[in-house]
Amino acid sequence: MKFRTALALFVSLLTVLLALALTFNKPASVAAADDAREREIARAAESLRQKLIEQRRDFHMHPELSNREERTAKVVAERLRALGLDEVKTGVGRHGVVALLKGKLPGDVVAVRADMDALPIQETVDVPYKSKNAGVKHACGHDVHTTVELGVAEVLSKMRDQIRGTIKFIFQPAEEGPPAGERGGAPLMIEEGCLENPRPSAIFGLHVLPNIEVGQIAYNSGPAMASSDRFTITVRGKKVHGAYPHDGIDTVVVTAECITALQTIRSRRINTQEPLVITLGSIHGGNRYNIIADEVKLEGTMRTLNEEVRTKAIEMMKQTLAGITSAYGASYEIEFGANNPVTYNDPALVEASLPTLKRIVGEKNLVIPRPQMGAEDFSAYQKVIPGFFYFLGVGNKAKGITAMYHTPEFDVDEESLVIGVKVMSNLLLDYLDGKAGKH
Repeated sequence: MKFRTALALFVSLLTVLLALALTFNKPASVAAADDAREREIARAAESLRQKLIEQRRDFHMHPELSNREERTAKVVAERLRALGLDEVKTGVGRHGVVALLKGKLPGDVVAVRADMDALPIQETVDVPYKSKNAGVKHACGHDVHTTVELGVAEVLSKMRDQIRGTIKFIFQPAEEGPPAGERGGAPLMIEEGCLENPRPSAIFGLHVLPNIEVGQIAYNSGPAMASSDRFTITVRGKKVHGAYPHDGIDTVVVTAECITALQTIRSRRINTQEPLVITLGSIHGGNRYNIIADEVKLEGTMRTLNEEVRTKAIEMMKQTLAGITSAYGASYEIEFGANNPVTYNDPALVEASLPTLKRIVGEKNLVIPRPQMGAEDFSAYQKVIPGFFYFLGVGNKAKGITAMYHTPEFDVDEESLVIGVKVMSNLLLDYLDGKAGKH
């Protein structure tokens, strides 16, 4: 009896020891496999260095405005087909390109998005890759975004046997906003099915950031960039000779009152701890120095980091305009268009991605900035599926690369291209493995 008891205890102890051995050895093997894959991605990205630089410079020399990205889209589609990606679709949302990279292992679907359009800005930087299109420049880094995503496609296309699931590559036109009277950008891409067949469970994207150094990654959990509401206000009155203002309704005076009053929404009517910007950037009215103007048009933008504040502010703008114009016997119209919601990073997705970011660039190179009042139509994807939009450092003070985007002097440190490929490639694979956040 004692022998049987001792034997049973021995077997139980052995079972426990074996279980412990398996428990401790499995993470080690997983970690070794992860390290090997990370090194493989790093080597592949490094081997593409010159190719990435040449590709980015080619895009930079041939910038195209929103909804006019014909050459860029053609180059992207040709590259994706040459890499053997599946189901390369063109003409999505006008000039968008969507392709699939199907791994050899079963798994989920994840998407990655890059934007392709440039801005109506004259290049002033005297570099060998200066824009060849007069008055058009990649002044927001979309040439970098597209190049990095193509680099990711090339690296991962050679690692299909390690991909658990499918990666959907989305190359989007018109992020800067389609021309007047046209539709485009993320909303049109979504409407035309870029997030369907198959539907991703999450989407990743990046944007260059010149005020952090190359090698750094900036991110926010929750609100990252503001909503953006473009508006046009028309104030209408009554035209009359400038010598007899009492016989007319002077829309210039009424508009002046409206401009001042609209600023009190931010200073007096919205919680002062909530960011809100109401900017009036354009005023047009009148046709002669001695004629009372019967119409004035204003154009502006409103931005906030809180959807509730956004809704309240829009209603307050209408209340303010109605009250002032009514007091003068005038009338008004306000139209909102080219709107983007808050770019909101899903906190759970960010948390799961942080270990990957720390592993690739080092914790000391992770930056948490204050949320920006700039806007991004990546937010439209985040309204459909969880998304993580982070910032790639492209500045280099030692090289004098410090100009902000949307300026004639903007440029990037091209070292960011290799870093961008490494970071995004690892994020996508870790997400599909379900290992992000478990290292």
